[in-house]
Amino acid sequence: MTLALRGTFFISIILIFYLSLIPASELEFLNALSFIRDKILHGVIFFYISILGMFCNFKIKYYIFMVIIFSFGLTIEVAHYFHPYRYFEWADLLANSFGIILARLIYYSLQK
Repeated sequence: MTLALRGTFFISIILIFYLSLIPASELEFLNALSFIRDKILHGVIFFYISILGMFCNFKIKYYIFMVIIFSFGLTIEVAHYFHPYRYFEWADLLANSFGIILARLIYYSLQK
């Protein structure tokens, strides 16, 4: 089961990275998103990869894992800064952080 979760986790990371680098115009469903919906989507995506990664039981401390996931989001935002069809947003990083923290709180409550 852990192997399947880890495979899903890494495939999800690759897919999220890929989708974050293609021009937004190619993602028709994103063009209609408002600012609030976009931030909710960021939170949900980072909640998903965080909670999935926590259930993978990687042999690292939870706070290090959270920093790694946040760094993944930061890497995407830095790439957006240099991307001609995307742009860097601090609000995206905040939404990503909210998703990561919410995942940690839910995971912790389920472990009790």
